Amino acid sequence: MKNICTVVKKPCLTEKGMTLQEEHNQVVMRVDTQANKIEIKEAVEKLFKVKVDKVRIANMHGKTKRVGRHSGRRNDWKKAYVSLADGHKIDFLSDL
Repeated sequence: MKNICTVVKKPCLTEKGMTLQEEHNQVVMRVDTQANKIEIKEAVEKLFKVKVDKVRIANMHGKTKRVGRHSGRRNDWKKAYVSLADGHKIDFLSDL
């Protein structure tokens, strides 16, 4: 079991993520690439004190970038779609 603070990196605050949060009570987060669904579920429940129904994971490939004639690649990362139980909510924009 990893430290719960290292499993969840940060929320993905995009239009798609905000729509999922409003309509389907899901939260999109950037997570550790080595984390599995069980670790993500436990970390979100302990950090935000909510009940999690299910977790879906997507592996995102890093973009290829160029600066002049030199090309490189960003790191791969993992995204988690966390479905919350009815009556539970996480609001990342309330503190702004």
